[in-house]
Amino acid sequence: MTVVAAPPRARQVDVPPAARASSALPRLDYADAFLVECPPAPDRTAEQWARATLEGAPAAMRNRLRWGWFALGLKLGPPDAAELVLGWPVRRSTPDSVRLGAGSRLGMPAELYVERGADTLLIATLVHQRNPLARALWASVAPRHRQVVPSLLERAASPDRGDRRPRA
Repeated sequence: MTVVAAPPRARQVDVPPAARASSALPRLDYADAFLVECPPAPDRTAEQWARATLEGAPAAMRNRLRWGWFALGLKLGPPDAAELVLGWPVRRSTPDSVRLGAGSRLGMPAELYVERGADTLLIATLVHQRNPLARALWASVAPRHRQVVPSLLERAASPDRGDRRPRA
């Protein structure tokens, strides 16, 4: 009898103090975090996990993400630039955490914070909203955001994806 492991399930958690402390945003108007259990991968850095999560998504999902970020006014670079993570500039990277950050044409700069644990992966989204347009725009996309992020984490943490090594 073959036992099949249940797929990893992401859950919303409190934003860790380290994510808030590392932020370069002047104020956090929105913050959330999701955590998933994953197979231990001590040789995979937080930046590599960020790449697996975003760049390892199917092409259609990557395109939807890019269009969504564009609609939010985020200033991202080319999705295939080696020094960027699906267009996001790397603002700070250590083996255990990475902070990606982007300015905004619409007054909504944002950051993604990824942290690896021994057997967990966390991603936090941090957003500053400088004006009523930014607040209204984020309010309209936040529910979908809270659906998409866990699915991206679950996909990256899935054991059958563990052998795929994103570029460094």
